[in-house]
Amino acid sequence: MMSGGPNGLPVAPRILVVDDDPNLLVVLADQLRADGFEVSTARDGVEALRRLEHAWPDLLVIDMMMPRMDGLTLAREVKDRADLPIIVLTAIDAGDNKADLLEEVAEDYVTKPYHYPELRARINRVLKRLGDKVPRQSLVLGPKLVLELHRREAIVAGHPVALTPTESRLLYALAANLGNTVTTETLLARGWAETEDADPSYVWVTMRRLRQKVEPEPNRPIHLLTVRGVGYRLVTTEAGGGE
Repeated sequence: MMSGGPNGLPVAPRILVVDDDPNLLVVLADQLRADGFEVSTARDGVEALRRLEHAWPDLLVIDMMMPRMDGLTLAREVKDRADLPIIVLTAIDAGDNKADLLEEVAEDYVTKPYHYPELRARINRVLKRLGDKVPRQSLVLGPKLVLELHRREAIVAGHPVALTPTESRLLYALAANLGNTVTTETLLARGWAETEDADPSYVWVTMRRLRQKVEPEPNRPIHLLTVRGVGYRLVTTEAGGGE
């Protein structure tokens, strides 16, 4: 499945494959590249999380059994950082009680030994269902603001501005619902899922910090709008207006 880039050219979906079997990594990466995907690889969860610090893929394929960090733990860690779709490669089947755990964090799973055409079909199905939520390339919000969420940065008046992981998670949730209101509770869950006693002030402070970074006039926002008593809305300049 391809998406249009800034020049109307097809953009290859980016896939991160995580498996401790080096032979499987090479074979699967070659198969995916031959089908037009852009592929990066990691040999364990620690390496995979390091890669997410620099760029977000469109989808992850994660092996269930790995040293240092198993696939289930990695999937939860990934979901804490961004709502990225995940397919798990696993030896369990639907009758295993672990299958219920996978459903918490993965969009789908494929049993090992995997059949590549089946895996490819499931990847395409997940990307088709979820891939249009957030642009894979640049999200142009106005003449002076472009979000590069996969690189965790904003281009403000032509200058790159780095975003923290938390800021990126909140913007990702807002971009996935562009033009629509996202509740403060949802943003709190996305940004601080593992934090005990997190309260709405965390969201308020982060949104204020984001406005300082990306809005021409932080006190009169045109892109990151407050919907009083409900949450926030991300809009393009054409659709925006202060609230």
